[in-house]
Amino acid sequence: MKAAITQEIGGPEVIHVVDVPDPEPGPAEVRVRVRATSLNHLDIWVRRGLPGGPTFPHIGGADVAGEVDAVGAGVDPALVGTRVAVNPALGYGWYDAAGDRGVSPLRMIGEHVNGGLAELCVVPVENVAPLPDGLPFEAAAAVGVAGVSAWHALFARGGLRAGETLLITGASGGVATLAIQMARMAGARVLAVTSGAANLGRVRDLGADLVYDRLEADFARAVWADTGKRGVDLVLDSVGAAMWAFSVKSLAVRGRLVTYGASGGALAETELRSVFWKELSIVGATMGTPAEFRTVLRVVAEGRIRPVIHAVLPLAEARRAHEELERGDVFGKLVLVP
Repeated sequence: MKAAITQEIGGPEVIHVVDVPDPEPGPAEVRVRVRATSLNHLDIWVRRGLPGGPTFPHIGGADVAGEVDAVGAGVDPALVGTRVAVNPALGYGWYDAAGDRGVSPLRMIGEHVNGGLAELCVVPVENVAPLPDGLPFEAAAAVGVAGVSAWHALFARGGLRAGETLLITGASGGVATLAIQMARMAGARVLAVTSGAANLGRVRDLGADLVYDRLEADFARAVWADTGKRGVDLVLDSVGAAMWAFSVKSLAVRGRLVTYGASGGALAETELRSVFWKELSIVGATMGTPAEFRTVLRVVAEGRIRPVIHAVLPLAEARRAHEELERGDVFGKLVLVP
């Protein structure tokens, strides 16, 4: 099969599309004939080298959609031919277990094991979900990591309710473009921060009530004024250090901040007096449960939200896709097809 192999830690130049042996499913596994895979910033971080990451050479790609074409021992052969999407999270049930279990064993397809930037991909049978009728492979591949992360962060961790005001940073990213739509679906007022005139219009078209350009010197003051000097109920932040002080300051009394990424820096300073004076809550979010993954697929299939696909590229252009994502030239998701 053809696969986009990351040969070693480095820049996009370490990615090569080559022929490798077809993988074979083991017990409790299925092999998926990949029809579409989307990139995440996770793919960049893995390529650059993550602690506890994969051994190289490695096949990235966490978000996979396709058809089951072979099964391992103990798996119902009737699954062959089924259209499926792959839940990227391995071992997520740990988060629902009672008691202190130490460091999370959460692992990811495309990070800790080979992923879907290939013609074939082997995954545990428990990680495949049937695709709802009418949901294209490209759309299903664009809502894996991004969709379940947005849903879990907004509702399970952020507790977003109808009538509340939400602020989303990094609003042109894959998670954020889905979160805007989910929040509007839930009856929230959505404020969003992005950069550049083109992105302002795109984010507004997704349903954001107000959109701010972070490159404008007075955007923080505008957010404050547009909330009647109250602040927002919830901030959904993927940027981290570069937006952290603003995110904390923008919260209303008893507001909540959910952090799910750190694309703008992982070390941030917090004004603690704001936290205790306003009784703020700061929580983290990582991925989501299998049930949330299936819910997102259903909501997308119903047309209530739509994944934003920046471009669909052939697998042969995996290196180019990494380059575009790393430059920040992408609005929504990049999807690759074998």
